[in-house]
Amino acid sequence: MVMNPASAAAAASPRARRSVVAELEGGLLRSSDTFPYFMLVAFEASGLPRFAALLVLWPLLRLLELAGRPGLALRLAALVATAGVPRAEVEAVSRAVLPKFMADDVDPAAWTAFGSCEGRRVVVATRLPRVMVERFAREHLGAHEVVGCDLEYSRLKRCTGLLRGGGGGEDVAGRVRALFAGGDRPDLGIGRSETARSFLPICKEQLKPPFATGAAESTTSAAPPFRPVIFHDGRLVCRPTPLMSLVILLWLPLGALVAFVRIAVGLMVPIWTIPHIAPIFGGAVITHGRAPPAVSAAGDSSGVLFVCTHRTLMDPVVLATVLGRRVAAVTYSISRLSEILSPIPTVRLTRDRAADAARMRAELARGDVAVCPEGTTCREPFLLRFSALFAELSDRIVPVAMDYRVGLFHPTTARGWKAMDPIFFFMNPRPVYEVTFLNQLPAEATCAAGKSPVDVANYVQRMLAATLGFECTSLTRKDKYRVLAGNDGTVNAAAKPAAPGKAAWQGWVKEVLGFLLH
Repeated sequence: MVMNPASAAAAASPRARRSVVAELEGGLLRSSDTFPYFMLVAFEASGLPRFAALLVLWPLLRLLELAGRPGLALRLAALVATAGVPRAEVEAVSRAVLPKFMADDVDPAAWTAFGSCEGRRVVVATRLPRVMVERFAREHLGAHEVVGCDLEYSRLKRCTGLLRGGGGGEDVAGRVRALFAGGDRPDLGIGRSETARSFLPICKEQLKPPFATGAAESTTSAAPPFRPVIFHDGRLVCRPTPLMSLVILLWLPLGALVAFVRIAVGLMVPIWTIPHIAPIFGGAVITHGRAPPAVSAAGDSSGVLFVCTHRTLMDPVVLATVLGRRVAAVTYSISRLSEILSPIPTVRLTRDRAADAARMRAELARGDVAVCPEGTTCREPFLLRFSALFAELSDRIVPVAMDYRVGLFHPTTARGWKAMDPIFFFMNPRPVYEVTFLNQLPAEATCAAGKSPVDVANYVQRMLAATLGFECTSLTRKDKYRVLAGNDGTVNAAAKPAAPGKAAWQGWVKEVLGFLLH
């Protein structure tokens, strides 16, 4: 790569930089294309009709950009993606969905230069509304201020689709100057767009992509590790570029039919046949290790306690299909529809430790039990803190490492309709599950040998993490829901439930309509 003169000057500077102003789109992020982020807001905050409408509008947006009218293209995209959407929905998507896609696009060299600045860090969003980038910029990039245009809201707290403060380069330069009043100037500026060129002359040094190898590392202090996105929400796996968005729209009707067939077949055939017939329907179940024998074959009076990593709602079901026998799944929350579709018995827990322990012991007396001590799913290669309750209930503990691969849709959600989770899993063209059985815990590693339940839980967590190549964390269900949903994930158990059958089908209709029309 060729380093421009400004980059060369930066590389020669031996002193630590105290302040930095960086453009987000095309600067800190590799790509300057903002269309996928508006598509994500349209899909997650509004639904399929708006997602399709914005895709139809893409050729016009592209023509406006080629004609030198990027500002008009930005305003039009914002109008179609957000007009009429509740403010809370846009903020929720910006908090729970967008950071993952932005983090995957961070330029390592730009982050090295930006993160190594010891003082004030300013992120300038030149092509996205501030609400869509602020959470990511502050939480993951460590920005102190975020400059950008703002969405306008009505008195009913809904987006009007109009932007305020997007007055072009001079407006951005004026706001950057205001942040560094009193004759102070930023030590470093990062950016490449026409708008970025309005504030780069304010900075003492400049970096413009593509970065030379040494230009971004020419500081006396090292950049801190980039903070990964552990919790994220939303249904889309791939970045919704125009081509990928078209693929998603074309696949959805066929995917819904495929999901219906897969679920219907799974309910009709014997459970032990599912791993064998899954490839016929485009799926796969991969098994490693040796499963323990059934209770009757082993001659024991109690079942095996399978301790699983929690990747999706399907974990215990897939485990039962691999074992080919009855396995009861204990869960803290499950939709009525999921209970109806489940081919294995499910046991609801109450989060009352004594009551839950009694229920799990009763199930172990009947046979095998699958438990996910994390208490909630995690999409990224991290394991949440394990609850130690399982270690007190049995000495026949078999850790099971569960993982899955999908191509289009995530089969988990924190904010959306949880009853749709298994349906979205089966809507993927090729859903794959991988099950790895570890050896049963030796007696000396259980509570029977005097180990504390916490030590046993931590030991099992480390074993499973090492098997999957994941990282152990101390994060919990509450941490996840505080990040993604703004609450602690507690379900109001005091509410009077409706009739089970009626509630299930009413919930199903509501969930499908909510996804399509939102």
